[in-house]
Amino acid sequence: MSSSEISAREAEVLALVGEHLSNAEIAARLVISVRTVESHVSSLLRKLQLPDRRALARHAAESARAEPAAPALPAPLTAFIGRARERRELAAAVREHRLVTVSGPGGVGKTRLALAVAEDVARDFADGVWFVDLVPVTEPGRVGAAVAAAAGVGEQPGRGIDDAVPAALADRRALLVLDNCEHVRDGVAPFLERLLAACPRLRVLVTSRARLLVPFERIFPVPPLSREGGEESEAVALFMDRAAAVGRPLGPAVSEGVVAVCERLGGMALAIELAAARWSTLGLDGLTAGLSDQLRILTGGPRADDRHRSVRAVLDWSHDLLEPHEQALLRRTSVFVAPFTAEAAAEVAGFAPLDPAAVVDGLGGLAEQSLLAVTPSETGTRYHALETIRQYGTERLAGAGELAGVRSRHLGWCLAGAAALTGAEGADWRARFDAVAEDMRAALAWAAEQPEHRADAHRLASAMAELAFARNLLGEAQQRFEQAAGLADASAAPEALRQAAAVAGCRSLDGDMFRLLRAAAEAARRAGDTAGAGRDLAFAATVAYRFSSSFAQTPPVDEVTAMLAEARKLAGGAPAAEAAVALAEAAVVADAFGAVQGDPDNPAQETVEAARRAVEAARRAGDPEAESAALDALSGAQSWAGDGFAAAAAARRRLELLSAGPRTPARTHELMDALAMAAGTAVGVGELPEARRWGGRLAGHPLLAEAGHHATSWLLIADAFSGRAEEVLATSVRFLDAWEHSGRLRSRSSGPAAASVAMIHGLRGDDEARADWLAIVGESGPEADHRLGYGAVFDAMVLLHRGDADAALERVAPPPDRVWKWVCWVWLHWYTALRAETAVLAGRPDARDRIAAARARVAGNPVASAQVDRAEALLDGDLPRLLGTAAAFDAAGCRYQAARTLVLAGGEHAAAGRAALARLGLAPAR
Repeated sequence: MSSSEISAREAEVLALVGEHLSNAEIAARLVISVRTVESHVSSLLRKLQLPDRRALARHAAESARAEPAAPALPAPLTAFIGRARERRELAAAVREHRLVTVSGPGGVGKTRLALAVAEDVARDFADGVWFVDLVPVTEPGRVGAAVAAAAGVGEQPGRGIDDAVPAALADRRALLVLDNCEHVRDGVAPFLERLLAACPRLRVLVTSRARLLVPFERIFPVPPLSREGGEESEAVALFMDRAAAVGRPLGPAVSEGVVAVCERLGGMALAIELAAARWSTLGLDGLTAGLSDQLRILTGGPRADDRHRSVRAVLDWSHDLLEPHEQALLRRTSVFVAPFTAEAAAEVAGFAPLDPAAVVDGLGGLAEQSLLAVTPSETGTRYHALETIRQYGTERLAGAGELAGVRSRHLGWCLAGAAALTGAEGADWRARFDAVAEDMRAALAWAAEQPEHRADAHRLASAMAELAFARNLLGEAQQRFEQAAGLADASAAPEALRQAAAVAGCRSLDGDMFRLLRAAAEAARRAGDTAGAGRDLAFAATVAYRFSSSFAQTPPVDEVTAMLAEARKLAGGAPAAEAAVALAEAAVVADAFGAVQGDPDNPAQETVEAARRAVEAARRAGDPEAESAALDALSGAQSWAGDGFAAAAAARRRLELLSAGPRTPARTHELMDALAMAAGTAVGVGELPEARRWGGRLAGHPLLAEAGHHATSWLLIADAFSGRAEEVLATSVRFLDAWEHSGRLRSRSSGPAAASVAMIHGLRGDDEARADWLAIVGESGPEADHRLGYGAVFDAMVLLHRGDADAALERVAPPPDRVWKWVCWVWLHWYTALRAETAVLAGRPDARDRIAAARARVAGNPVASAQVDRAEALLDGDLPRLLGTAAAFDAAGCRYQAARTLVLAGGEHAAAGRAALARLGLAPAR
């Protein structure tokens, strides 16, 4: 089937399947329904004659590699003239060196040369070319975010965007073009040093007025256009091309005059283009006279750079030819750092001597004279100036005494825009935000330095924090909430820091969450809110134990205990603070979360009671997020007590509690954790369809789009237990890719997920792949968790599938109470049922006793109960009862165990069981 029969929309879906996105993620990316995505995937499988989604993803990746990626470069509207030698030499430099900086003064043509060369060498870079215009970036710390946006890299939990970009691009053979770096050199240089160290196949092409001053940089100075050859020169060719474009052809009689004009302009590309734009209205005489006068006026001292003077000369000359209202418009619109609309210009620049109508008319005039470029976009026609012209306009704005006033109007426009976006919805919301975000950042950077605008800066920082969170820019959201706290008065600072802490939690930066909650407590104390300070300290203490395994350095026990004691003193009977203290006591004193630094000898029932007190206190306080955290403590405590059903019920209550209400950072943080816990506890009690449902929601969560190892963990485990081999193999590609890009971080969920994939390969008979995934298990999670907990379960299942009951019996030999910490949560029922079945199959004399003990423990778990029933039926030789367990497994969504039951039944049933296993993509069981 040829790819020509694939529709444009199907091609888009195919490409995203190749990126290992789920149907929900593809639907969100393309703004279509999940059902439509499913339809396209089915159509692609049929047209391409492929068996499954994994093969479809492989086909997409192979197709992408076969066709070099088209360069993601701006498309200039005018032809590139001349510079053949520089073009060849720069292309050679890019191919040979990791970092090449194209340097030269503003207007010499650095950007156009870099774009031309990037297009020339694009085929050398199989993974593509990315272009990043840094003009709108006003903060050095946001260089990484700009690169991430261009390269399509999102944030990952547990790391900032500056770390996520190198991880995502580590194995890419690509070219990154960074344009206009001079104003953020302090951010570009260290970012590129880290990026290039982590990405050995990446090349970077930079344009900047000044070098970056890093030792691995190769400088490529761009000279003015050559004037050699007179009327055949590059400079004259550029003038003639641009002059012809404005509608008045140049005859041979003017060639000498054009040569002289280009000579006077020093071959500066921007100056030549601006002069040529005036050709149709001034002619050669007017150009010559105007330039001659200006150059005499602007003659500088012996240390001045002639090339700078030529650009300034033409800009001054072009400016002086404008009408007064056009001059005002040019300088006032220089405050926009990103392309802007006529409406925006009217609001910011439309005051005397301009009115809004004059602004709209003036924009067209400035565009006709090449002082503004016109760019069509999804949100309407937009205008922008080259950076050199924008900087010139800013100088003129300051010279006219209007800088503060126009920047204030621009700030007001940004505040109004932020207000309009806050709480808004619609398919175009993201595009509307992206169109104004850089201007809001620039306005905030300016306002934050103006004491008289501190209140406005605080408002804008707070609004931008909320908008960035809605846009899933979590790193910026945290930054803006912290910035808002620094700009706020004493009463508002604590809440901003609490919001920042919640965003840090969404990013899995639990060390930051701990730090920010302590800062919020101190801010609340300064503001006279002692109860609020107690609440924040108690929450910080809880974080230290609840997320202890993710801290780079675990907070000392004595320090956290002292914080809890201080929180008790400060709470003062306030309901919210008392609820936070109750939760901290459950976490720190009773170790409800099983923390790294916790005491493993705490009596389980006392821990359950402490968690229940925290739940009741949070409910009385009317704090849904605190109640969710307390329910998490209760779920953990009940699992330590061996009550998996109560743990699962508490996890479900969290989801019910969080289902309504606004999408705040704190609620989002709790919801992501609640989805993982709901899926995990559902696995623990054998509710596999429920586990797949919650795991699927987690896998499709937009904040985890770049963290597939976190997102897919529980879906992989549920599918593995169900025997959905093809789904596991397809999802494992996304898991592995994201885990490797995360820097191979360890976590309590990644280890079991990797082990579940290893189990599926074992059930398929692929020992090489199983060994590879077991090696990943060793890196992705704590060793004891695998050796004593989930690893025993998954390994025993593989060994039983292969008929090695003795080895399986050895793998689950320790009684559950000897390894309670590793099996008492999700794995207890599975472990207990397996111990009963292995005892039967290995001929252990205590098999019946194990069955009795297991039946009491797993009662209510449909899968584990069926497994215990099957063990007893095998022990008793009861074939009808044995076959009845196959139906029980099937009803519970565990198709693998249903098929294996038929194999164990023997005779004609064994053939049907082997056929069922084959349909699941698994090897025959023995």
